[in-house]
Amino acid sequence: MRLVIGSVALAPCAPAMAQTSGPGVAPAAITRPVPQYRVGTGDELEVFVWGEERMQRTVRVQSDGTFAFPLAGTIRAEGRNVSDISTDIRERISTNYRSAPPDVTVSVRTASEMRFYVVGKVRQAGSYTSSGNVNVLQALSMAGGAAEFADLRNAVILRQRPDGAQTVEPVALTTFLKGRRGLRAGALATALPTLGGGDVLVIP
Repeated sequence: MRLVIGSVALAPCAPAMAQTSGPGVAPAAITRPVPQYRVGTGDELEVFVWGEERMQRTVRVQSDGTFAFPLAGTIRAEGRNVSDISTDIRERISTNYRSAPPDVTVSVRTASEMRFYVVGKVRQAGSYTSSGNVNVLQALSMAGGAAEFADLRNAVILRQRPDGAQTVEPVALTTFLKGRRGLRAGALATALPTLGGGDVLVIP
């Protein structure tokens, strides 16, 4: 089953219009973009170059985060979404065409399990796997929830970048765990942070 499909030839979408407020009319919730799946090592991708059936093939992302594709060479895939990979391939093969290069579509055919970590003051610290990205509340739940005296206000995510470097991202879990007391009804103004492969959620 294909999980995500990306193409470089997408028609622009018209922005959603908010409903005009008035007596008895509730304002429309603002639609927030859903975080896109990030390709990981071991994922199996299907690449299709429109009009070039001989270039349609299935590739697997190697342990170094890359895969090889005809006329494009080595493509870095780990940590990127399929739309970015599609654009990269199209730009690389463009030199082989006198006119505009064909559109390229990349989809995830099989996703390998992603491994992330939850450490600190949780009930079951350790490593966990998922077939896709999970948000911080889901990760905390998989670790059995926060332990006594956990400082959820100062939780952080250690992000693993494709180049091996790490970044620190603060994440305040207190508001979400208060439930209705800390949240207004409707769409979240900011989507919950998600964990990718190699990321670590630290609960001090």
